[in-house]
This record gives sequence, structure tokens and C-alpha cells, in this order.
Amino acid sequence: MAAIKLGALSALIGRSSRNNCVRAFSTVMSPPSKAVVYDQHGAPDKVTRLVEIAPVQVKENDVCVKMLAAPINPSDINRIEGVYPVRPQPPAVGGYEGVGQVYAVGNAVNSLSPGDLVIPFPPSFGTWQSYIVKDQSVWHKINKDTPKEYAATVTVNPLTAFAMLQDFVRLHPGDAIVQNGATSIVGQCIIQLALIQGVHSINIIRDRPGADEAKENLKKLGADQVFTESQLNLKNVKDMLGGLPEPALGFNCVGGNAASLVLKFLRNGGTMVTYGGMAKKPVTVSTSSFIFKDLSLKGFWLQKLMSTDKASECKNMIDELLNLMRDGKIKYEMELVPFNDFHSALDKALGKQGSRPKQVLTF
Repeated sequence: MAAIKLGALSALIGRSSRNNCVRAFSTVMSPPSKAVVYDQHGAPDKVTRLVEIAPVQVKENDVCVKMLAAPINPSDINRIEGVYPVRPQPPAVGGYEGVGQVYAVGNAVNSLSPGDLVIPFPPSFGTWQSYIVKDQSVWHKINKDTPKEYAATVTVNPLTAFAMLQDFVRLHPGDAIVQNGATSIVGQCIIQLALIQGVHSINIIRDRPGADEAKENLKKLGADQVFTESQLNLKNVKDMLGGLPEPALGFNCVGGNAASLVLKFLRNGGTMVTYGGMAKKPVTVSTSSFIFKDLSLKGFWLQKLMSTDKASECKNMIDELLNLMRDGKIKYEMELVPFNDFHSALDKALGKQGSRPKQVLTF
């Protein structure tokens, strides 16, 4: 079935009455779809399955989108497990972000046309399916020249990095930031965005096989300093700065001791922003950090930001990020996996095959 705009169907109606036209529009259906669904919360590799979904009605304000790619994020896994704070109730379709091409639009839709490249914004539950029908307000049109893997992954991790660099401390060229979890997609984006702003980055990674290679890869992205956690088990980490200024801003996505290492680097009056807790350990702060360094601890949750009056600002950030990605100024490694092979991608995302690039399903 070729891509269509439903309004064009009026030519097929001939001299039918207006009421007949309305009935014709209401009977247009999406193509059959495949989807990754789960009927209950639990281990993602055990509760998910690939199913066929029957065509659904495309109403006058709806847009039918053929999905092109959608990533597997840690938050997607947490939603399936039932431990993420905001999640759909099963039975549900997996996935939260992605990119697609407009396949058909309802008669009342004027802002989008078949062939347009779109992403759901704010991100929307159920992106792990080959066709999605949702109201036109859900879709944000983007540049057609954007590589699909970057378009599919821009809304969660890169946008988190961009927003955090802007929202907490006013940074100037020559300033510095410090972060743990530097090999994550957010961490890699922070390094590259800081470089674009003329801001230095001090980065902390786990002690693990391949740490030296990880250090070199981060330095190629623009990292000024990269340390393993064990290198910082000393009283005064400031001696490790190598001439860089003390950071005013730090980012924590790990928790536990890794968060304490970020705090060690911060200057008096500095701020640490926590946006994740991969170690599943609490953030512990010494009394002296509060009393003598006057440090501030903040939290960041992207979903909350996108539901405020800053939603339009977030869209502008996304467009700017996609421009940088098309210009090669922001990049990160991804592995594209056919949608029918989603269980293999899921295993890799769960770490069953060691550390792997971000898994992106392609439809």
C-alpha cells in the first residue's frame, strides 16, 4: 500500500455526500504491525515476545508512522522490569524513543505529510513496533538528512547531556566540569558538548578490562583528563587536575564511591547533579563537604523537564543536537540490529555478552 494522505481519498468518493466522506475517512486503517510486547513485569528476556498487531483506525487528527529505528535504553529495561517510576501497565509494547517516517495522515493534519521524518516528542511508550498511529501532537518533524540511528537516540541521552550543561551552572570558556560514568552515551555527549563550549572535562570511569582503550577513546572525543576510580583513591585529587581549574559542576550517574569522587574535585560552592544510579548505592556526602565547601546536590529527570513549559525549548535543543550530529561534532558507537532479532539485541543490552555498543533496533 503506497504512502497516502487521507484527504486524497475524497477523489475516490466521487459525488458522495459529506456524510459518506466522513465514513470513508473513519474506515482507513494502518498496515498490520509487528511489536515487542510484555504481558507482565519481569526479566525482559523472559517476558517479552514478538507478536502481530492488527491494523488500527487512523482518525482525522492521527498520523500513521512507519518506524525506522528504536533503541534499547536502560530505562526501557527498567520499565519492563516494573521498577521505573513512570511506566505503562502491561500488557504493553516496549520502547520509549525512536524515529519513523510518516506513512499516512488524517484529513485534519496539515503540519505533516507522508515521507516526513519524525520522532515522538515527548517520547512516547510503545516505539518497539513497525507502525504506530498516534495524534499529530505526538510527532516532531526533523531534518530528512539525519542518520536514522542518531535520530532514534537523540531524545533521551544526548538531550539529557545538553540540558544538564545549561540548567544548573552558568559555564564559560575555560571552565571545567567533572563526571563519572564517562563511557555512557550521556557521558560521551557531555565531553563533546563541553568541548564545543570551550569547557574542560575531567572524567571518571570504572576499573575494568579495556580501561586504557576506553581512556584513549574518550580523549579522542575531547576529554581533557580521564581517570579510573582506583587512581583517585588518595586524599587530595586536586593534584590530579594538571593545571585545569577546579570544576564548578559535576555529574553523577553511578552513586556510591563514584559519586564521592566527583565531590572531591568540585570547588567551593560547586554543584553535583545526579541523573542516575547505576551502582544502586546511595549518594554519600561527607559533613565537611557541606560545611566547609558549601556544595550543592541537585537531581535531574529529563521526563519532568519535558512535561514543563520548557518543552518547546527541548525541541530546539533536539534540533541543535541533530545539526551537530549531521556535522560529525557529536558521535557515539551504536550497533544496528534487525527488529526480528530483538532478543539478541536485548541480551546485549542486558550485558549478557559483555560491554557492547548501544543496541538500536531497525525495522
